[in-house]
Formats: sequence, structure tokens, C-alpha cells
Amino acid sequence: MTEREPARGPEQRKQDVLDHLERDEDLWVATASADGVPCLVPLSFVLDRHTLLLATRRTNPTAVNVTPTGQVRVTLGHTRDVVLIEGTAEVVEGSDLPAESGDAFAERLGWDPRGRPAWVYLRITPHAVKAWREVNELAGRGLMVAGTWLV
Repeated sequence: MTEREPARGPEQRKQDVLDHLERDEDLWVATASADGVPCLVPLSFVLDRHTLLLATRRTNPTAVNVTPTGQVRVTLGHTRDVVLIEGTAEVVEGSDLPAESGDAFAERLGWDPRGRPAWVYLRITPHAVKAWREVNELAGRGLMVAGTWLV
């Protein structure tokens, strides 16, 4: 992408975000510990019931960090096609996960953490979504605010 390409309209940006959520398998997850130490890791995900469903070991910093506040940021795409999602994450035990959610995760990603005591799911509910490619899209990058799509 070059800066000379025209900016996408908000409807196209939203569709591009939805396309990423449907086709991408991995995203970057950013959390911080209670004392402010940042953690950034890639995790696989599936879009499930308007939320993002991920899995990680319960002792990994990502799972530990979401427990106190639930605040999380995730990104998809590369630096010239950014999708930034801010949301709230909750830890869900495999035994508490609806069967259809676990099935969707396993089918899409080719592995099933249910029944593995060391693993938990993280369910992220998006509150804000931003998407941009170049400087000409920065002004209109906000697509969701307070959990509501603006377009």
C-alpha cells in the first residue's frame, strides 16, 4: 500500500475487519501484569458469538494478566493493514465452554484444548475497533465505540 491510494470508506473498512476475523487464524494479544509489566504474544483464535475465543495455558502471563481487570488489546493484520481491538477478556474453563464454541475452535484450528487441565479459554468481547492502512485513514479509523459499530 502507498499513501497515494485513496482511503477506504467506513463501510469498506468494517467489511475488511470482518473478513480478517473470519479468515485469520492468529492475532497478537497485549496484556499487562498488575505491576505494569507488558506482555505481547501471538495466539490462535476463532470468531465465536461476536467474541474472540482463544486458548492458552492457565499459568501463562496472558491468562494471569486478564484476571484482575480483563483489559486486553489484540491486533490482526500487518503494519500496513492494521486492525486494533480493545476489549474485555474473561477466563473460561473448558468444562464451562458451550460445546458448539469448543467444536468451532477445534474444527477451525485443528486442536482441542478441552479436557486439558493446564489450558483455559479466553473469551474477548470487543469494545472498540480501529482499522487503518496509511496516514490518509487515520482520521476515520474508529469503527466501534463502547461495543457498538459506528457503521
